[in-house]
Amino acid sequence: MDYHKSPFIVIWELTRACALRCLHCRAEAQYFRHPDELTTEEGFALIDQIAEMEGAMLVFTGGDPLMRPDLFDFIEYAVKKGIRVSMTPSATPKVTRKAMERAKAAGLSRWAFSLDGPNETIHDYFRGVKGSYNRTIKYIHYLHELELPVQINTVVSRFNVDVLKEMAERVQELKAVLWSVFFLIPTGRATNLEPISPEDHEKVLLWLSELKDHVPFDIKTTEAPFYRRVLLQKGEEVFQRTKPGRDDARPFMDGIGRAPFAVNDGKGFVFISHLGDVYPSGFLPIKCGNVRETPLLSIYQNHKVFRELRNPDLLKGKCGQCEFRHICGGSRSRAYAVTGDYLASDPYCIYQPKKTNVSVKSGSSLMNEN
Repeated sequence: MDYHKSPFIVIWELTRACALRCLHCRAEAQYFRHPDELTTEEGFALIDQIAEMEGAMLVFTGGDPLMRPDLFDFIEYAVKKGIRVSMTPSATPKVTRKAMERAKAAGLSRWAFSLDGPNETIHDYFRGVKGSYNRTIKYIHYLHELELPVQINTVVSRFNVDVLKEMAERVQELKAVLWSVFFLIPTGRATNLEPISPEDHEKVLLWLSELKDHVPFDIKTTEAPFYRRVLLQKGEEVFQRTKPGRDDARPFMDGIGRAPFAVNDGKGFVFISHLGDVYPSGFLPIKCGNVRETPLLSIYQNHKVFRELRNPDLLKGKCGQCEFRHICGGSRSRAYAVTGDYLASDPYCIYQPKKTNVSVKSGSSLMNEN
């Protein structure tokens, strides 16, 4: 799969409407839908474009995607087009057993819920609504009854970094197939939260690299691409090919698959807002076009920002000197949020590059942590 030609992951923010007021919300979600959201017809046209891409996975997000009554039509339409689909709704009253049944019947491959603490005190603080934790646990049990695979997303900040071990235990108890560990980017409402220190980033990633061998669920990191470097430094394989010599996606138990190469902001990854605006990531707020005016693939392939993000040799500072820049490259969203330059060095990576011009190329062992 060539990320210069096509993304592996397409995130579509169906709406910014949501009943929650999460402290770290990238979207700064509102209670009501925007009148200029992409229409149902425009949504079908967008899905047609995604279906023409090389094996792209589609994730419906928000806000709360369940705020749109055409959500299940979009899922069914995408699945019929041969697209793997997952979604990340909020644990609001919109999430009902009937909604889950409709999602499964439409062909959804995986349902992801956010859980930011092992107890209601921590999680409800993050979500801004009392009772969110208990609803999330109840809904996860519903998904198990329906045999719909569950992914759990956790945003790491100073407020919950000390309870990650308990979180891992809770993820195992809840029988998730994947734990997606998000490392806070100070954008949107998250500017009010304190990220963990660079040293703690390294400690958490080292801990995850040990944990993964002792738990029944898979572990993915988001906005911490230096997890790949941590694994390689330990001498571990960070990508397992499906067959010798093939670079296609590693199959997962729910059919979603894992990326063949190192996904990063704008590199194998593209984000579409509720208004149709296109960004390298939901955490990298540089508008590169709009699907109402320009085809999605044209924006992804040709816009200057996307092209630069896919060239690790343009990176600055120690990221540009790092021998791991082709498989890591640092979080471009964090570099932009902290420095204002999406090509700057990731300020939360403590690794000091070796004095060498040799870099690990993307043809080596890789994983899809973004």
